[in-house]
Amino acid sequence: ADAGVELLVLSLEGALAAIEVDGTTMRAGGGASNAVCLHRAREAGLGGLEFACAIPGTAGGGTRMNAGAYGSDWSDILVRALVVTAGGATWRSREELELSYRHSSVRPGEVVAVVEYALHPRPAAEIRAEVAELIARRKASQPTTKRTFGSVWKNPEGPLGAGAMLERCGLKGFRIGGAVVSPMHANFVENVADATTADCLAVMGESRRRAREAFGVELEHEVVLLGEIAVPETAPAV
Repeated sequence: ADAGVELLVLSLEGALAAIEVDGTTMRAGGGASNAVCLHRAREAGLGGLEFACAIPGTAGGGTRMNAGAYGSDWSDILVRALVVTAGGATWRSREELELSYRHSSVRPGEVVAVVEYALHPRPAAEIRAEVAELIARRKASQPTTKRTFGSVWKNPEGPLGAGAMLERCGLKGFRIGGAVVSPMHANFVENVADATTADCLAVMGESRRRAREAFGVELEHEVVLLGEIAVPETAPAV
């Protein structure tokens, strides 16, 4: 939010970002980066995390969102997670986490402290080759060198993803203030000139309105909004 947020922000470091490998099981602190987890898995000759090369973030964040890319997500590898609440810490199984498309049972105020992954043996060379291919695909289709906050909208049910819908609505390059719908991929908003939160929300509001009018679909934002903010309803363009 442009005015800031009155929230406690935790940085999970030290033991809460540590990574251990035992056989085909990896235990990662909630603050462990996906890139480091993937690197450790490759060193140990363990596959399963390759898709995470396209997901900036952490083990805890990936669990919270059931993050995914290229046909895989956290539910494919997660065994359980240690979730800390005001009442204490408890292990939640994959089933108890209720993982579905970009969703888990982890609620605001709860912290994913540790994650356990079930991986499988795979030659490091194969892992390296697949990761290189996925990174190349991502660079060719997404604005990886621009300032964005990742995918904006969840993909609705049906053959068209959110990005394809917005592209068909002619939104690539649409700009309000310093925020612009990426000319490369319409499901990203780029900060091109000191964009404010209000700029980004306005772009999101117009994007959702046009998708609703063109396809009868109410897009749901994937990005998590913090503070007293919301995507506005914008008036039709004249």
